[in-house]
Amino acid sequence: MGNGILYGVSVGPGDPELLTLKAARVLARCAVVAAPQTPAGGMLALDIARQAVDLSAKRILPLRFAMSRDAQTREAAHRAAIQALRAELDAGGDVALLNLGDVTVYSSFGRIQGDLAAAGYRVEMIPGVTSFCAAAARLGRPLTGGMEEPLCIVPGRAGLDLLRAPGAKAFLKSGRDLPRLLEDLAQAGLLSRSALVARCGLPGEEVYPDLSLAQPQGDPDYFTTVLVKGEEE
Repeated sequence: MGNGILYGVSVGPGDPELLTLKAARVLARCAVVAAPQTPAGGMLALDIARQAVDLSAKRILPLRFAMSRDAQTREAAHRAAIQALRAELDAGGDVALLNLGDVTVYSSFGRIQGDLAAAGYRVEMIPGVTSFCAAAARLGRPLTGGMEEPLCIVPGRAGLDLLRAPGAKAFLKSGRDLPRLLEDLAQAGLLSRSALVARCGLPGEEVYPDLSLAQPQGDPDYFTTVLVKGEEE
């Protein structure tokens, strides 16, 4: 018996109706579903998938992906996840590893895919709806103004140099850096062209179409997306 296949399954940003038909099919055929788990036991990607696909007969494999800024802590968590996944794959079973948003964009799956593929395992990626596309749709506005306008996708905060570059910008998972990002947007004169969506498609969703008029109060949510329009025509 050969090794199983690891599927990186995108579940989208929050709304279970955005999970794709292909993702649902892969989840239906895999006996093991792996999902990130927070230290408090939360499994958001699994909660989303369960609303779209019946996973009651699946064996759930929790994986701890450390969100720490400490490199050693992140490395230890990564190695533990690799070991747990290899054990399942070596037993010949296929595994669906859930990923919020899309597996190809700033995801924990990217490094796992590289390490396991280098070790000879078969890995497939199931794409999904990204947070910045869902946020733009929630705001009712296009991400770009035309075919000539570039779009820059950045994690967190990028600084004034990038803000002053041409084109539209999407800042992903910017909760930790939101106060500094808002300061940079104000300094660059871009607050009126900026919008924010936190927890897009999830309970507690917050939408701010114009950051020059209103901004979030209190602690920013980790899943915060800030969109900045390019120059007005």
